[in-house]
Amino acid sequence: MSTENSLVQRRILDVILTRMGEEPVILLEGPRTVGKSTLMRQIADQTGGTIVDLDDLPTRSVALADPTLVVDQRPPVLIDEYKHAPDVLSAVKARLNRTGSVPGQFVLTGSSTYDTLPRTAEALTGRMHRMQVLPLAQSELRRTSDRGRVGLLADLFAVGADVVSATPSTTTRQQYVELMVAGGFPDALVRSSAASRGRWFDDYIHATLAKDVADLKKLRQAQALPAVLQSLAGQTGQVLNVSRVAQELRLTSELVVNYTHLLEAVYLLRVLPAWGKTLSIRSSGRPKLHVVDTGVAARLLRLSVEKLASADPTSLTEFGHLAETFVVGEILKEIAWMDGIAGVGHWRTYDDDEVDLVIERDDGAIVAMKIKASTHAAKGAFTALAKLRDKVGPAFRVGVAFHLGTRAHHYSDRLIALPVDRLWTSAEAAH
Repeated sequence: MSTENSLVQRRILDVILTRMGEEPVILLEGPRTVGKSTLMRQIADQTGGTIVDLDDLPTRSVALADPTLVVDQRPPVLIDEYKHAPDVLSAVKARLNRTGSVPGQFVLTGSSTYDTLPRTAEALTGRMHRMQVLPLAQSELRRTSDRGRVGLLADLFAVGADVVSATPSTTTRQQYVELMVAGGFPDALVRSSAASRGRWFDDYIHATLAKDVADLKKLRQAQALPAVLQSLAGQTGQVLNVSRVAQELRLTSELVVNYTHLLEAVYLLRVLPAWGKTLSIRSSGRPKLHVVDTGVAARLLRLSVEKLASADPTSLTEFGHLAETFVVGEILKEIAWMDGIAGVGHWRTYDDDEVDLVIERDDGAIVAMKIKASTHAAKGAFTALAKLRDKVGPAFRVGVAFHLGTRAHHYSDRLIALPVDRLWTSAEAAH
């Protein structure tokens, strides 16, 4: 698969432009090379804004010497990679103190989460709206996200089980494998060969660890960080087990926890919290772990298309975890475009009932998902979904068992099975 970043219409662009009409400061956070700078250029084209590129050394020098100078321009002022000159945030705050909270004054970008930078953590509290820019969604790559529909999750909340369509899926297992290994980073997708893409992932991982993590804090036992990342990547799609990593690498659990937070802060990992702890004393409070991009996960674990396409037990297990991470990632990308989402997590009991993803809306409505890397959703795929439905009651909108087969069907009350590619073909399937 290949794509040109400049030709992909990012669904979040329209959302950013809308929220610029409501918020004085927008912060776009996400992994490095995910396309934030491209978005800034598109925003500048549509708003007449001025870009302050702090990756540019002369511009950075000016910002470091006189942050007020780069801030006091005709809005919107678009500051790319503010972390290179974090004092600009204090200058932004001073500007807002003078002008008031007029919408659309600033857009900032950063490749690590704002609250991990101690010097800036208090500068814009209450005046800044944070938005995530994640790797490209499959619906963006196929341009199905610009057909008047937000996406499958919005449809599930709107019509529940009625999203089921008789239109069969045409995506094969081999194609799913290729999509997962490719991931969603624009610069990786344009690579013409698996070897070239692998080199890109290696360079991306190295640069993120060497630059973004190092920018956050001075690390104790820094040489262990790549091994910690690799070990944690092996837990993608699974309940986080810090003790296992600590024992494997002969590190303290405290250090592994700290490194996990850092790797999450630079958007290599995502820790999915437990949801619904108050539903039952049998609910587990342990989080699940996902690598933010399945292409990065596959590269860290040396999972090639050929290996994942094989039928040996180890490959099947690894493919199952990667498939879960893939679906979770696609849904979280859609959530980044939406309003009204109160929380996202997973639900697991000490009896080993597990729902892989639970999305709760502000009004209390629930959509729940189970992800299977098989060609159909067997009865067992619905067991935990049914238990969660019965505990939640009327607020439970719909439970979905995703699978890699061809058919969607109703299973029982508010429980349905959908092919995974409904995440990006729902617009076509509905017609």
